[in-house]
Amino acid sequence: MTTMTDASVREFKMPDVGEGLTEAEILKWHVQPGDTVTDGQVVCEVETAKAAVELPIPYDGVVRELRFPEGTTVDVGTAIIAVDVAGGASVPAPVAPQEAERPEAPRAPEAEPKAPARQPVLVGYGVATSATRRRPRKSAEAAAAQAAQAIQAELNGSGGGVPVVAPRPLAKPPVRKLAKDLGVDLATVTPTGPDGVITREDVHAAVAATVPGPEAAAPAPLAAPAAAPAPSPVVTYDGARETRVPVKGVRRATAQAMIGSAFTAPHVTEFVTVDVTRTMKLVEELKQDKEMQGLRVTPLLLIAKALLVAIRRHPDINASWDEAAQEIVLKHYVNLGIAAATPRGLIVPNIKDAHLKTLPQLSQELSDLVATAREGRTSPAAMQGGTVTITNVGVFGVDTGTPILNPGESAILAVGTIKLQPWVHKGKVKPRQVTTLALSFDHRLVDGELGSKVLADVAAVLEQPKRLITWA
Repeated sequence: MTTMTDASVREFKMPDVGEGLTEAEILKWHVQPGDTVTDGQVVCEVETAKAAVELPIPYDGVVRELRFPEGTTVDVGTAIIAVDVAGGASVPAPVAPQEAERPEAPRAPEAEPKAPARQPVLVGYGVATSATRRRPRKSAEAAAAQAAQAIQAELNGSGGGVPVVAPRPLAKPPVRKLAKDLGVDLATVTPTGPDGVITREDVHAAVAATVPGPEAAAPAPLAAPAAAPAPSPVVTYDGARETRVPVKGVRRATAQAMIGSAFTAPHVTEFVTVDVTRTMKLVEELKQDKEMQGLRVTPLLLIAKALLVAIRRHPDINASWDEAAQEIVLKHYVNLGIAAATPRGLIVPNIKDAHLKTLPQLSQELSDLVATAREGRTSPAAMQGGTVTITNVGVFGVDTGTPILNPGESAILAVGTIKLQPWVHKGKVKPRQVTTLALSFDHRLVDGELGSKVLADVAAVLEQPKRLITWA
């Protein structure tokens, strides 16, 4: 690989697009050598331990070289693309196909320094490490490290002799992405970084009044609506009888967080079976309501509303445990997580300030959340700050389960399938729509009485939906 020495060439490094992540896999390149790019244009899509994220280039120019092929896992801080900001016409050949970087069969990895350990951010299943992870060649890393200082100066807003393309607030691409996801205008944010650069903390401070103290959110081991197919993981075959799938990205972080949650928080799960016939009738009525026209009305919508009502009546359920400070943190807002299964693993995006949403607003938020997950475009910001989670295993025909808590949360509600069952109603056995709910909670925070009251309230609302009005 050729090292770029031309002063007009800028090398764009793999940024930290999550919260302290150390690596990301290049899923797809949207440009090729010789293409013209502009400031803010998406040049590639990468997958981190949290989600698939699009990376914008921070300057104008002509692509000179793609440093890694699709499917390569690259450490944060490594140059991945070289761009001639002077618009030079000399363009090297494209990166060799993936097989040039990937061995035909598994082999022992070269001795390399270990990346810093990452904190668990997701909950799921799998193993914690993988011996088959592809690494960039050492020669590529050395070349990238020698040529990357110029672009680092530009991204840090320190000048470095590089002219500013357009007069706008200084911020790194991940920070711009975060601000966009949170609906923050960077022009209104007060920068605290070196030389007036806006940091993540500045963006979070701008929305602190409405979304205080975001914490890492993660998926539960039981999931909701299935997402559309995404690029399959690269597999290596040990023979006709076995297939080995590298554990990485969301799946790897899921495994680490599941272990952390299961062995840190003392889980308790309670169950209740409830007649939801009236709720199902209300769903059909709301579909005809003019205020819900164009919106998707499902049982999950009313279950979410029922949980929000129960939390309002018993706010102590909405809390987290601060081990370092030995404090219980009571949340006065509800960021409602909805677990979703995707081919890359389980994710839990959340609806910010769900407790303030009307039913139509909640329906719209749910629809947007599911659509984004299906497209594989859920941003890291959408999965941060969750306080309580719902996981809908009923879509898979499962009666119920014992969900594991997301780190930083005290409760998670699992919803089973809704089906006709014989039920005693007004003294007679009749066919009724019935489901089973399961509430898991952290017994350090929630005792049996509080957990039982919350679960009973959810069941009561679903059995008599009019309580949505009388209890709200």
